Amino acid sequence: MPVIELHDLNHPGAAVFSHLTEAQLRSRVDPEKGIFIAESPKVIRVALNAGYVPTALLCEKKHINGDAADIIRQCGDIPVFTGERQVLASLTGYTLTRGVLCAMSRPKYKNVGEICNNAHRVVVIDGVVDTTNIGAIFRSAAALGIDAVLLTRNSCDPLNRRAIRVSMGSVFLVPWTWIDEPVSSLRDYGFRTAAMALTPKSIPLDAPVLKTISRLAIIMGTEGDGLPQDTITAADYVVRIPMSHHVDSLNVAAAAAVAFWELRE
Repeated sequence: MPVIELHDLNHPGAAVFSHLTEAQLRSRVDPEKGIFIAESPKVIRVALNAGYVPTALLCEKKHINGDAADIIRQCGDIPVFTGERQVLASLTGYTLTRGVLCAMSRPKYKNVGEICNNAHRVVVIDGVVDTTNIGAIFRSAAALGIDAVLLTRNSCDPLNRRAIRVSMGSVFLVPWTWIDEPVSSLRDYGFRTAAMALTPKSIPLDAPVLKTISRLAIIMGTEGDGLPQDTITAADYVVRIPMSHHVDSLNVAAAAAVAFWELRE
C-alpha cells in the first residue's frame, strides 16, 4: 500500500481524480477499460463488498488511520494519494465532504438476458439524464424489490459520481445493463410491459390486473417529455398514478418509488 503525499496538481497518477471528465473516465473507445469514482467511506465499502475492483484511493491525511483505515486494508496494494484538505480541494475542484474517493474499474456489462434471467420485476429507464434522478431511482429499486434495471443508451450513466452518491451505493446492489432493443423485446423473456404515462387509456396504478402479472417491466421516462409515443403504443399496459389537487404528475424519481412499491411482487 504505497502512500503518496500530494503537494500540487501535477502528479500523474492523481489525474484520475482531477483532470479527467466523466466521459474520459468512462472511456468511450473501450468502456470495459474505463473507471469510475466512488465517494465517501460508506459508498466505497458497498462497492468493495459487491466485488468492484479498486485502482486508487484519494483521502485526507486524517482518514488514513481513521475512517478509511479498513478500506485501505481491503483495497490491498493500490496507490493511496493523500494531502492536506486545501490541496485535495484544489485537486478535485471541491471540498471532500466525506474525505475519501476511490477510483474503480468498470465491470464488464452483461446482456439483457443475463440480467433478466431470474427477475420478476425490472425497471426500464428511458431517456432519464438527470444524475440525481438516476441515483434516486436506483436507491428505490434496491429498497423496494426491483430485481434489475435496464437503461436506454440516451439515459445517464449510473456510474456517474453524483448518481452513485445520491444512490448511497445502491447502483452496486441492483444488477443493471443497457438495453439496445425496443422495450417490447422483453416479451421474449416472458415480461409484460407497463409504461408509466398519462394518456386517455391509462389505467390506475392500483388496477387489480397488474397484481396478477408474474414478470413485469415498469417503463419510466423523463419528466420533461415523458416516454416516446412508440414505446407507449407498444406497451401491454399504460399506467398512471392517481393524483389530487389538479397535480398531473410526479418527478420521475418520486413516481418510480410509488410504482415500485405498488407493483412489488
